[in-house]
Amino acid sequence: MTTDQGIHEHINSLVAEEKRLREQLGSGDISRDEERTRLRTLEVELDQAWDLLRQRRALRETGGSEDDAAERSGDVVENYLD
Repeated sequence: MTTDQGIHEHINSLVAEEKRLREQLGSGDISRDEERTRLRTLEVELDQAWDLLRQRRALRETGGSEDDAAERSGDVVENYLD
């Protein structure tokens, strides 16, 4: 996942998994608690991926190397100040 395309593909797979979870809940294959737990994890992973894309873009726009971007922990991306 070290390219923008790879990051976008990862985002797309997470969104597809989110859709599958909702379908599984609707069909009774998983419980509401199972869905919520996994959705929370997906939300964090999505936030991390979007953050990484933003870092890469900012580095490109300021003359830096996009390869210097690094995935930040879930705690960091979930606790940004608004």
